[in-house]
Amino acid sequence: MASTFHGLETARRSLFTTQSALNTTGHNISNANTKGYSRQVVNMTASRPIDAVGFSKSTAAGQLGTGVEASSITRIREKFLDNQYRNEYKSYGNFSVQLDTLSKLEGIVNEPSDTGLRTVISNFWNSWSDLSKNPENADGRKVVMEQTMALVDSFNYTAKQLGDLKADLTENVEINLNTVNSITTSIAQLNGEIRRVEGLGDNANDLRDQRDLITDQLSGLINIRVEDQESGYRIMMGGTELVQGTATAALDSAAIATAVASGDLNSGAIYGTIYARDHYVEGYIGELNNLVQTMANGEFEVTLPKGSVLPEGTVLNNVTYSGTNRTLSEDTTVTVKGLNGLHQLGYSLAGQEAGLPFFTDGSGGTAGLNAGNITLNPAIVANSNLIATSMRVATNADGSESVISGNNSLAVLFSQMRDTRFDFDAGTGENKNTVDAYFRSVVGQLGVQAAEATRMQANQQIIVDQVESRRQSVSGVSLDEEMSNMIRYQHAYNAAARNMTMIDEVLDKVINGMGRVGL
Repeated sequence: MASTFHGLETARRSLFTTQSALNTTGHNISNANTKGYSRQVVNMTASRPIDAVGFSKSTAAGQLGTGVEASSITRIREKFLDNQYRNEYKSYGNFSVQLDTLSKLEGIVNEPSDTGLRTVISNFWNSWSDLSKNPENADGRKVVMEQTMALVDSFNYTAKQLGDLKADLTENVEINLNTVNSITTSIAQLNGEIRRVEGLGDNANDLRDQRDLITDQLSGLINIRVEDQESGYRIMMGGTELVQGTATAALDSAAIATAVASGDLNSGAIYGTIYARDHYVEGYIGELNNLVQTMANGEFEVTLPKGSVLPEGTVLNNVTYSGTNRTLSEDTTVTVKGLNGLHQLGYSLAGQEAGLPFFTDGSGGTAGLNAGNITLNPAIVANSNLIATSMRVATNADGSESVISGNNSLAVLFSQMRDTRFDFDAGTGENKNTVDAYFRSVVGQLGVQAAEATRMQANQQIIVDQVESRRQSVSGVSLDEEMSNMIRYQHAYNAAARNMTMIDEVLDKVINGMGRVGL
């Protein structure tokens, strides 16, 4: 037989359960715009019924319902979509960093433009062409000197910008490493807190949302694999374990270098930064250095005009020119080592001196030239008359020689270097090209790489957005749906309250109104 107060307990359970549902709905509405929040639902179940009392079977109705209970409050989350998002987000982080680096490289190279390196190189060739028209003109020599200094300054500045960009990327790797270590520590702490809360029988919904949110952020920095174990998330980067329960393994530069070499780290913003630094930036530093070294010392073929008098001891094509054989009896095609070698085949206006190396590293050296240290020979900077333009000398009555200053043979050869094919592949002869064409190929390669990175980043952005949209359709808060739930639970609460009022009135009649007949 049911208790007199059975209906009151049933109404109480209904009130408490619908109140929990209303509170949860309010929590959802409050966090509708909270990043990483997953909507929560109250799972309701019918409470355990009461069996009718009897020796074998009561004549009363069977099991009597006792109302409703909130068995749990759970968040709506789909693990498959979480894994898919993290797999795609790591690639997005990779391509985003590469695109950003290539965009910066395009800004440094600044081509095509009227102020870029290509224009400075063109001005350099033009200055020699102008000087060849009047090799004794002091103004023309000054122009050559200034245009050369502008050229080397452009090389120096571009090399500095590339070096600064490389240093910035290295610093970004360190910053992102600190972020990774901070996130893994937070995940380990949340693992411990979630295990403590759920060990008491509750669902740590909000803590799990926080853990998933920072795990998503971690997936944008490095490629990770997430396993949800009893002790919490176990996070792996390839074969490297970063988080296991409350234990973490911190990453440093050496560990990252090892992970990249082994393939454990193969995507994410950190990998993209390292790849961009070591392939794009370092590659263009190498291309620029190769351009400088080839212009200064790279081999090319040039035809020396008949009648040219080579400086004493000149060695060309394994032939040493000395004494009477210094004067060429016919046009002679020889291999010369860069503009430095070409400049040393002529004579300057400063006495009877043979030409000096045109480019140096500032201390007189020429072997280790690169874009960062190339300069115009300091001696030429101090005296523009040391710019060699002549390849003819006259023999005086006393047997001495004097330079024919009006000869422009060497200046003409310099002006023709614009169309001369240099060997840009260290003497192998497999990459012969003009300086302008080589630089254009470098700029073209950069443009293609930037366009490809833009395409890949845009495609990956679309994929990430699609997966996130699907996640939000499952886990996101719909205000329309929550308002509908609010109205539904509100009516249920009002009905339960009205039921309790009815039971109260019945009990009042039983307690206060019965047993008073005849009084």
